[in-house]
Amino acid sequence: DLDKDSIVEPAADSTLSKIRTNQTLNCGVVVPHDFGGNITGCDKLVGMGVDFCRAMTAAIFVGDFEDVKFITFPESDNSSFVALANGSVDVLVGGTVERKYDFTSSPILGGFHFSTPYYYGSESANDDVSFYSIATREDDVVFASFVNCIVLAITHAEENGILREKSGDMPPVSVFGSDLKWALRDAIAYSGSYDE
Repeated sequence: DLDKDSIVEPAADSTLSKIRTNQTLNCGVVVPHDFGGNITGCDKLVGMGVDFCRAMTAAIFVGDFEDVKFITFPESDNSSFVALANGSVDVLVGGTVERKYDFTSSPILGGFHFSTPYYYGSESANDDVSFYSIATREDDVVFASFVNCIVLAITHAEENGILREKSGDMPPVSVFGSDLKWALRDAIAYSGSYDE
């Protein structure tokens, strides 16, 4: 356990602090070009991205998963990444990232951090590898780390049999400040483990 003097609160100009001050997570959701449904009621990949946004919101706002604003973007253009780059959205879910099997960098993806993938495509090893990951701006490594921790927490819960009703079994994390010590617990209390 860290002692109280070693806990560093997020900087006032950080993405995490701004989200908490504005009391809203602006979540960009990339949807298929022929999508005509309600993103909050979807149970496919779009719904999975929405659930990750709500899990992040629950983690940021001590269990309150409703303080999220969803902004949709078509998958057919790069308007979602433009919105992320200019700060119109805080995070971006639902976009497919494609990489060659050697995962060399692509100049098109510059300026962004991508979380651990939360879903992989069904390509063979001889094709490009596609995956779904949560994107953040690269100018705030702490927020990118926070988002990645939420993705990893949901996987950790799955691997350790921690279901929604046992979210209190999630470990505390103090690295993001004392107000967010129980962020992983709050995320799992909303989303449950990966299969839930």
